[in-house]
Amino acid sequence: MKIIKLNAIDSTNTFLKNMVSKVVVDDFTIVVAKTQTKGRGQMNSEWVVEEGKNLTFSVFSRFTSLDVENHKYLNFCVSLSVFEVLKELDLPSLAIKWPNDILSGNKKLGGILIENTLKGSKIVSSVVGIGINVNQDLFPENLPNASSVKKILGKEFDLETLLESILKKLKDYFTFLEKKEYDLLEEAYLKVLYKKNVPTMFKNSQNILFMGKIIGVSKSGNLQIELENETIQEFGLKEVSFATL
Repeated sequence: MKIIKLNAIDSTNTFLKNMVSKVVVDDFTIVVAKTQTKGRGQMNSEWVVEEGKNLTFSVFSRFTSLDVENHKYLNFCVSLSVFEVLKELDLPSLAIKWPNDILSGNKKLGGILIENTLKGSKIVSSVVGIGINVNQDLFPENLPNASSVKKILGKEFDLETLLESILKKLKDYFTFLEKKEYDLLEEAYLKVLYKKNVPTMFKNSQNILFMGKIIGVSKSGNLQIELENETIQEFGLKEVSFATL
């Protein structure tokens, strides 16, 4: 395992992707930054962090037999790795919000951005970006649901220890991926999926409200919601959100 530590960078994912494009990078190379000036979330959303207070890192990983059609299991591995380490801290009501936000109650603690390199029908490598709010106290007013481990539990945590724990867990989960133990991964993920089987108000991309309940994740990685008429509808990223009334 090779860890590159930086004080400040625009984005650890961007840095690592640029590095991979120029030189041969060892499998499971990690880039950690004390702060990111242009951290990215899903669909190019911005990830704001306070310097030296949080975990912001990216992991480069190669795969030998991961089909593109099974990309959701890679997401399951990463999400569960972060979830399980944070679970050990006794955070209340911890859950994974589809596809890979980490929540305590309704407060967001972290997010994940996975960028894959494809060759034919295979994912040959990925850059996995992970951001976790650990010791940050203050958040922008336009992010009312953002929180940190410290804000919820009332004490600071050692970033190095958390990083080591997540990397170890991630390596363990990647062995499940290599062994194609997909049913095990799906069962573990769905068990901790936020609002699964709970009747909930949603809003679609046209801002139309509807009732339904999350029942799973489709083969293509879309969220499956059972509507009131008992039909099942699939939604991609940013096509549906929880409605706030």
